[in-house]
Amino acid sequence: MSSNKGACLVCGKPLQYFDKPMLMECEYCHNSFESYAACEDGHFICDNCHTEKGVNAIIELCLKSSSKNPVELIQKIMNSPYIYMHGPEHHIMVGASLLTAYKNSGGDIDLKDALDEMKSRGSKYPGGSCGYWGCCGAAVSTGMFFSIITKTTPLSSLSWGQGNLITSNALKAIGEIGGPRCCKRNSFTAIISAVEFVKEYLNIEMELPKNIRCGYSAQNKQCLGKRCPYNKESINPIKD
Repeated sequence: MSSNKGACLVCGKPLQYFDKPMLMECEYCHNSFESYAACEDGHFICDNCHTEKGVNAIIELCLKSSSKNPVELIQKIMNSPYIYMHGPEHHIMVGASLLTAYKNSGGDIDLKDALDEMKSRGSKYPGGSCGYWGCCGAAVSTGMFFSIITKTTPLSSLSWGQGNLITSNALKAIGEIGGPRCCKRNSFTAIISAVEFVKEYLNIEMELPKNIRCGYSAQNKQCLGKRCPYNKESINPIKD
């Protein structure tokens, strides 16, 4: 399990967030980007460099998995040393876990092609969108998943509406818990919502664990504690 706590990958100091974007140079690739975040010492890592190894781990683990349980699968992915506490890799990870569980539950897709498309779409969704756009990437990842399995385009009819519904359902569930952000909490919540939606609208039933308990609280300085439905001491557990 990664020991990163949402801190700088260069020096380990806490990240700070800005009201307006600033032009920053990535410490790894040295390309310049507008960013809303840097560490206290000014270090900045672009989304591509932040997620590169993690995305490769996501695809590899999904292709090897026979699980019908996307929560079980995403927890395994989260334990990879290349997956950090927070980060835009979660925007790929949610959809990839759902694609894999959907395929293993009887869904008719080419998993390799679907995962490649998920990587392409999810990589375009920026980190920090939950706060700056009011639209968490974990929820949007469920919409990407749905549009991939249904081959939805902007000109589609029924599935166009359903794709927006699956995203809005996930956003509502995430928003009702409240902030600050937690990529782990949001990922679990988005997946639960998507599994229920797919069962209702596509008649494909993926599995969910009876209890979902987060093992990442110590890595998250902004953890909600008992207010989080996945905390061991939660007052409102999602499933018992």
